Amino acid sequence: MAHVLAVANQKGGVAKTTTVASLGVALQELGRRVLLVDLDPQACLTFSLGVDPDTLAISVHEVLLGDLAIGDAIVATADGPSLLPATIDLATTESMLLTRTGREYALRTALTDLSSTVDEPFDHVIIDCPPSLGVLTINGLTAATDLLIPLQCETLSHRGVGQLLNTVKDIQRMTNPGLHVLGVLPTLYDARTLHSRDVLDDVTDRYGISVLDPPIGRSVRFAEAPAAGRSVLATAGRTKGAQAYRQHAERIAARAG
Repeated sequence: MAHVLAVANQKGGVAKTTTVASLGVALQELGRRVLLVDLDPQACLTFSLGVDPDTLAISVHEVLLGDLAIGDAIVATADGPSLLPATIDLATTESMLLTRTGREYALRTALTDLSSTVDEPFDHVIIDCPPSLGVLTINGLTAATDLLIPLQCETLSHRGVGQLLNTVKDIQRMTNPGLHVLGVLPTLYDARTLHSRDVLDDVTDRYGISVLDPPIGRSVRFAEAPAAGRSVLATAGRTKGAQAYRQHAERIAARAG
């Protein structure tokens, strides 16, 4: 079974998608086989990796509803990792799952079947959860081995961490007792501001979870990469941000074994 990492924070704009794409490519550089899963109806990860969601006939939507084997929906990306893409159809998936028994386990069930539907097994699966705490995010957390929480160093994003951790406790109690919180990954970080440092200190004190180092600094390179349909490791691989993601990928690879 692959190591499954969920990347989640119900606040939008905290670099979840950038983190998923960057870690995926960095792990691929280490020789790992990687599958990225786009659980966001906005399909930002899909678009960012050069796949036009408007041209796709099938996506994770059909997989979650059990209408399609997961291997039949996976597509290749220019940067290396495979992708289980999203389309706008995913916006209706939550309401359709709500009437189904075991709806929280739809993604886990699909990933369990993964080895029988692809030629070579994946070492890592990284899930880009939507900016909400609905059924799709619960599916991501239920399927995951570990959770990584990107945190923009500002007060509103900080509040979202507490709400997410309450959901994680419910997940650990009811659907995934083995879910482990790796910690908070500071993103869009500006070390020059006292506010950024204060937010990180408060997160550690308030929630007792690790703040992962190095932080991901704010850079226009991250905004430029999706326009090219590539990750920042492909478009600006020598920047500090790209190197920081490589360091985090090495730790994730070591943890997975």
